[in-house]
Amino acid sequence: MRILQGTDRAGGLRIGLIVSRYHAFVTERLERGAIEALRAAGAADERIAVLRVPGAFEIPQAARRAADTGAFDALVCLGCLIRGATPHFDYIASAVAHGLTEASAATGVPIAFGVLTTNSAEEALERAGDGPANKGWEAARAAIEMATLFAQVRRTAPPPGIPV
Repeated sequence: MRILQGTDRAGGLRIGLIVSRYHAFVTERLERGAIEALRAAGAADERIAVLRVPGAFEIPQAARRAADTGAFDALVCLGCLIRGATPHFDYIASAVAHGLTEASAATGVPIAFGVLTTNSAEEALERAGDGPANKGWEAARAAIEMATLFAQVRRTAPPPGIPV
């Protein structure tokens, strides 16, 4: 039996961060957390690209386009939705989650979900604090693990037409 598992080492990986500018008081903290996690895992700054988008709704579009280029081993998507008095929150949260799932499935590129969906700004800030509890940090670590797992799968998978 073979067991494949990703690692926590990002050396050599090309990582893209898709970051919403909306609610920047939160998303800038998520971005910092993600970058800190990538650096702690050995990622070189020149192999990290930050793509900024206007809001959460635009994150899946940018992720799909970035994944289609083949330039990234993984993407980390960061945004913040804060529930308001209308159903807008629910529509956007659903669209972002489904859009990122579809982009990853269609391209084969791991896409980590670091889009906060909270009831208040206070809840959002709690999830964007310093250190490993930062949801940007957690999303970056998930992206690293998935990218290294996918690399192992590519190396160990038999050529097409050969039974396992």
